[in-house]
Amino acid sequence: MSKTIAILTGGGDCPGLNAVIRGVVRTAIKQHGWRVLGIHDGFDGLLGDLKVDELTLKSVRGILQLGGTILGTSNRGNPMNYPVDVDGEIVWKDVSQQVVDNFYSTGAEALVAVGGDGTLKIAQRLSELGLPVVGVPKTIDNDLRATDVTFGYNTAVSVVTEALDRLHTTAESHQRVMVVEVMGRDAGWIALESGIAGGADVILLPEIPFDIKTICAAIQRRRDAGSRFSIVVVSEGAFFKDGHQVTQVAATDSCCGVARLGGIGQVVAHELSQCSDMEVRTVVLGHLQRGGTPTPFDRILGTRFGVKAVDLIAEGSYAHMVALRGREVISTPIIEAVGSLNLVDPNGELVRAAEKMGIMLGR
Repeated sequence: MSKTIAILTGGGDCPGLNAVIRGVVRTAIKQHGWRVLGIHDGFDGLLGDLKVDELTLKSVRGILQLGGTILGTSNRGNPMNYPVDVDGEIVWKDVSQQVVDNFYSTGAEALVAVGGDGTLKIAQRLSELGLPVVGVPKTIDNDLRATDVTFGYNTAVSVVTEALDRLHTTAESHQRVMVVEVMGRDAGWIALESGIAGGADVILLPEIPFDIKTICAAIQRRRDAGSRFSIVVVSEGAFFKDGHQVTQVAATDSCCGVARLGGIGQVVAHELSQCSDMEVRTVVLGHLQRGGTPTPFDRILGTRFGVKAVDLIAEGSYAHMVALRGREVISTPIIEAVGSLNLVDPNGELVRAAEKMGIMLGR
């Protein structure tokens, strides 16, 4: 039976999104003969002037190796809390039903929503309103518990590891402490795995509040032992004991109700400069972790997720999302997947291995 489906990408971008889009389009067309519509700029594309066009085999040719998303994305367009002008005053309203109505006006019969916890919560809401939705999990922090790993994460770890490799030489040449701030709001997976892979001396995670005195002491011990430099990797969501996360924009000032983190690297660097006579420098990798060519792992995983999403639509398994469990791509109810974060276990094997290697985790 001929069918028209649609796909959108929401939340922050990451390497591998185009692999998902390509996987959906090629599977839908080649296996089922379906039409595929691309919705641009996340859920914003279904509000106001609709931003929708057809995706063909030609549309997805040559995109596998590209970072970002050819559909564009937005982490601000939450239809459950959307700014609406009422008599010249901005009022925040739930316009989810408008999204559903606009979706059906495109002629599409099912939606593939690719995104993180926020996007999937919106997908669940639309499903409750009767929209046939299949989810594809995407979070560069690898913090969704429902899947063993998400695409984009492997590329981010590779980018950070390469940066640490490069920083080692300049840090040693100038006898400096280099503080490298990386992504990781609630989960410190990027900092932990790249820090281990990149030979970091100190790794600070949101899951382990840190004591700056123990870090200073560890760096001094390295210096006393003849090490002329130290590398400190810190997640953007890490914080001092009895402290709080450092933010650039408070949640109350944010359009999305989520604080914009950033600045902990500078704070840590300042504190280290006060307790050591070594020169301290800060590097914030920021969006470098999101951009660029995805690794083969992320290309393959994104492709598998896209193929499985189409399979779920063919089966009529709506309100489900795809997930990687072990070596298999399976499906799980979206409602069971959202709201449960995959955090680093402070006493887990990976943390213990790092500490046995002499890496300081701030406790």
